[in-house]
Amino acid sequence: MEDLTPTQAPSPSPSDQLVRQLGENVARSSGWMKFLGVLSIIQGVLFIFTLWGILICWLPIWLGIILFKAGDDAETASRGAPKRLLDYVAKLNRYFQIQGILALILIILVLIGFFLAGMAFFMHFGRGF
Repeated sequence: MEDLTPTQAPSPSPSDQLVRQLGENVARSSGWMKFLGVLSIIQGVLFIFTLWGILICWLPIWLGIILFKAGDDAETASRGAPKRLLDYVAKLNRYFQIQGILALILIILVLIGFFLAGMAFFMHFGRGF
């Protein structure tokens, strides 16, 4: 006589469980990432209306698009698409690289500004000391 016990579905592998858990955790950040992406795009659009903003308005727009797309990838990854989890990580990597480069440029510009302001101060007031 045949064994009539129901067949059990194979249990998911540890790596499948890990991907699922990662996807769930990543999905929780999706809403905030999209929100910050939209705010960044709006910031870039508002920069267009300033004299210097015309030159740099594309940066916050670009960063906002990257964040918004990463939010989309986060949502999809939570539904069991490991490829989208990789896309999510790649987009976040790009976002943080760009932000890091911009931070370094800003620090350098501030230091140059301090140096030039100090030079101007001592050239103007240094004669009286």
